Amino acid sequence: MKLIIAIVQDEDAGRLISNLMQEGYSVTKLATTGGFLRAGNTTLLLGVDDHKLDGALALIEKIGHSRKQVATSPSPVAGSTGAYVPYPIEVVVGGATVFVLDVEKFKKY
Repeated sequence: MKLIIAIVQDEDAGRLISNLMQEGYSVTKLATTGGFLRAGNTTLLLGVDDHKLDGALALIEKIGHSRKQVATSPSPVAGSTGAYVPYPIEVVVGGATVFVLDVEKFKKY
């Protein structure tokens, strides 16, 4: 058995959870926050049998795609000490960060 920890962007989470559940996977959803953009994301926990691992990973890869987004980044104002003005920058967001761990023991009560 494997434990999949998948961190996906919030806007992909609902569709991914629905697709995983339709395929018979049990999913636990955790609301989390990313460090770089301080934006909300979702961490999914899935316990899967070894023979179902590739199917779950394929769904995560298919739905958790990356895209470009405009974010604001502070920039120092010339001649002002400590003054910052936000300016837009384009960053790549989305995709999925996935960890797969071996599960030594599993019990469901």
